[in-house]
Amino acid sequence: MTNCLIITLGLLLALGISIYLVPVVIRLVKALRLFDHPNERSSALRPIPTLGGIAIFLSFVFAVTISTYGNELPGLIYIFAALLLMFVVGLKDDIVDLPPWKKLVAEMIAAGCIIIFAKIRFTSLHGFFGIEEISLLPSIIITTFFIIVIINAFNLMDGIDGLAAGLSILYASIFGFWFLVNDHLDYAILSFTLVGSIAGFFYFNVFGGENKIFMGDTGSLVLGTILSVIVIQFNEFNINPISHFPVKSAPAVAFGILNYPLIDTLRVFIIRVLHKKSPFTPDKNHLHHRLLVLGFSHRKASFTIILTNMLFIIPVFALHDIGIIWLMAFIILVSGILFTLPAYFIKKKNLIVYNDPHQQLLTISLKRKTMKYNDSENIFEREKFTSKILKIQMLLQKLNIW
Repeated sequence: MTNCLIITLGLLLALGISIYLVPVVIRLVKALRLFDHPNERSSALRPIPTLGGIAIFLSFVFAVTISTYGNELPGLIYIFAALLLMFVVGLKDDIVDLPPWKKLVAEMIAAGCIIIFAKIRFTSLHGFFGIEEISLLPSIIITTFFIIVIINAFNLMDGIDGLAAGLSILYASIFGFWFLVNDHLDYAILSFTLVGSIAGFFYFNVFGGENKIFMGDTGSLVLGTILSVIVIQFNEFNINPISHFPVKSAPAVAFGILNYPLIDTLRVFIIRVLHKKSPFTPDKNHLHHRLLVLGFSHRKASFTIILTNMLFIIPVFALHDIGIIWLMAFIILVSGILFTLPAYFIKKKNLIVYNDPHQQLLTISLKRKTMKYNDSENIFEREKFTSKILKIQMLLQKLNIW
């Protein structure tokens, strides 16, 4: 009962501060005219204030500091240091665009703070491919890669109203509840305080009307960093669990929970690379963009994705003891089908805009290699080459539709 009271107070404190700060940030942003203007790659229909991540960051840090008093959370100061770095980088990127490589360097430094100083890292793969304990160097490499992937996944996911915030509330609530029932009070406080911080922003982002605000990179980079820490600890606490609800195949379960941002990021990166573009080049190939093409409103698209992800988590937890490889196969198979459906209906309803460079839903344009044939050469070779090109194009089309 005491633990629940502490967590509830932390959540309410974060919520109250967030609700108070968001209008303040909106007034400040409007005074400085820091808007997200509509463009060919933005889903905004009018200039919207950004920098909502300021309220999320400040309310989270303040509420966690107060709520963890007397409840030691090892490495908290270094977690805050990583968050502060990502907050400053996100703030600068929202005001003046930063090149991707600078953000990547900052993400690596933040990961270093978490891994080296806070001592939060993966130490086991839970038997994945027969690998249990992993040594220090592979652990650092894997954890750094994971943190960078999570940060960028949440950064890319922030494309329509309520999506990044709503999914973050869902993920933090699930992990927070697991931490609570398994007596990891420190991380339960961290998780539910994050829920409160985001919830205040979520209201204005989705239902704000004239007071609508976006979180910007200021918020998405911070959210990705916090949730990467939470996921790592969820995996670590399940290595040799002494708890009420131990989770087998914890890495696969975590992957299933974070299903949408991870698979959608992988999918758009594949499409961009196949189009010979940088993986960090913005476009409109995300699943939420495809739902907008189908006529969904921002709110409807976000709630559809959030509800689908929430329902998907139920069988993931239910099947946690079937083995990590089988569970990963189940997640990838079902996710592949779900992620294909919007593109299938777009094609079926003839909603494809062929000349839209950001709606890359069809065959990737391949430049044919020029081949010279002498009159004496068999025409069969020419037909064989053409057939090979067509087969490659069909394969790439299937990948692109996914």
